[in-house]
Amino acid sequence: MIALAKWFRTATKTAFSKKYLLLTNVAISVSLSGVGDIIEQHYEIYSGELAAWDRRRTRFMSISGMTVGVFCHGWYNFMDRRFPGRTIGLVLKKVLIDQAVASPIVIFLFFATLAVLKRSSWEEMHREIRDKFIRLYTAEWVVWPPAQIVNFYFLPTKYRVLYDNTISLGYDVYTSYVINDESSATAATNAQKD
Repeated sequence: MIALAKWFRTATKTAFSKKYLLLTNVAISVSLSGVGDIIEQHYEIYSGELAAWDRRRTRFMSISGMTVGVFCHGWYNFMDRRFPGRTIGLVLKKVLIDQAVASPIVIFLFFATLAVLKRSSWEEMHREIRDKFIRLYTAEWVVWPPAQIVNFYFLPTKYRVLYDNTISLGYDVYTSYVINDESSATAATNAQKD
């Protein structure tokens, strides 16, 4: 048991070292984005909305997690270099900038990555963003400000993406639901026809 604890401590120290941090952050983002989709799909199967697990959908959600993971790694490093310190005023400033700047970029990256993977046209991606962006951005304002206060106030930069993805697991379930919810797209199309 002691050998296992020692191995885990060494592996964690290596994974969160400057040398491997980007790789670690991307691996965490890919994994948890996929897990969030798997949880949502299992709920959809249980509720009768989906017949079977769609592996392609999970793969696409995981890859979108990679794109977001790379961005978040760079973003948190930038924020901590640009706004060093942990005063409550500084933390609130970081949270506001994070919500106003990073959140829309992350949502756009997410849609853009999925559009490329699905080989969607620019018009299809634009429609998807128009129909679903506000739902995701509104949820971001509910979930992330309290979570980011904890993130920016208590955690060192190297653990920010891990914490972000841990909180994001629940948000990823919701994101998977919104992205794959055809009813909002259908409602928007029907409203345009009227």
